[in-house]
Amino acid sequence: MSEPRYDVIAIGNAIVDVMSHCTDELIEELGLTRGGMMLVDEAQAQELYDAMGPAQEISGGSAANTLAGLSALGAQCAFIGQVADDQLGSVFAHDIHAVGIDFDTPKRSGEPSTARCLIFVTPDGQRTMNTFLGASQYLPAEALNEEAIGGASILYLEGYLWDPEEPRAAMRKAIETARAAGRKVAFTLSDAFVIDRHGDDFRQLIADGMIDILFANKVELAAITGKEDFDEGLAALAPQVPVLVVTRSEEGAVAIANGERAEVAAEPIEKVVDTTGAGDLFAAGFLFGHVRGRDLNTCLRMGAIAAAEIISHMGARSEVDLAQLVKAKLG
Repeated sequence: MSEPRYDVIAIGNAIVDVMSHCTDELIEELGLTRGGMMLVDEAQAQELYDAMGPAQEISGGSAANTLAGLSALGAQCAFIGQVADDQLGSVFAHDIHAVGIDFDTPKRSGEPSTARCLIFVTPDGQRTMNTFLGASQYLPAEALNEEAIGGASILYLEGYLWDPEEPRAAMRKAIETARAAGRKVAFTLSDAFVIDRHGDDFRQLIADGMIDILFANKVELAAITGKEDFDEGLAALAPQVPVLVVTRSEEGAVAIANGERAEVAAEPIEKVVDTTGAGDLFAAGFLFGHVRGRDLNTCLRMGAIAAAEIISHMGARSEVDLAQLVKAKLG
């Protein structure tokens, strides 16, 4: 097998995050579910944008956030995702290139416009997300860079993108490409509502041995296994995947790899400012440790450190030198 060109290549929703601080009263006034994630159409997205205060725009989407963290740690990364040929599509492409990630998926002409996630952040750091998926739902299989996929140590897929038919077919093709090249496939379950819709597909991928590294949080673990008890859920799922990683917010995280179990506490933090991207950056830290051959406990620590840094400020991009931070914390 040839030396990999990339540490990680990811396929995900190409979304521009538009983030703004707001009051609890505005959340109520807009009729939003505080702390939730809601899909909206283009008209609703415009209404919410108009109601926002001063905002910052940055390339987002779960897998793209993970890659940004990986790149900050020193990994070589590439992203595959669909934007439209519009202003937000240019914002996404510029931003992801600026953090050192290769991105060459051709832009899509016509409607719908580039996806965006309007994020309202209340004083306690809780984020209420309203997502217009737009062009990101129309990633065709022919847009895949199969040479890049075959040349990456790990193919990383986000469950969110499994929902629309076109990118689901693209991701199935990408899994086949990675497998044929002898590469690993990592998958994040993304959200319980995705599991409600596509759990049977995910369980089949797991049963068929198509997933090497599976990321979930404790809610998603219960949803995929049907077991409310955390340890019962772990016991049911861990034997089915070579590496299982489950996060538990302030309770830390657990990983089981080939029967070996490791557990870490959450990193201490003075104040939670914005939880956007916490799980994405945990995955970044863990995957970086994994591709660098670190032991299971160290991989978890790296994930916990990256997640703690990201929730200490607005947005899902590190505000310090993440590589130096991890190095200093690990000692």
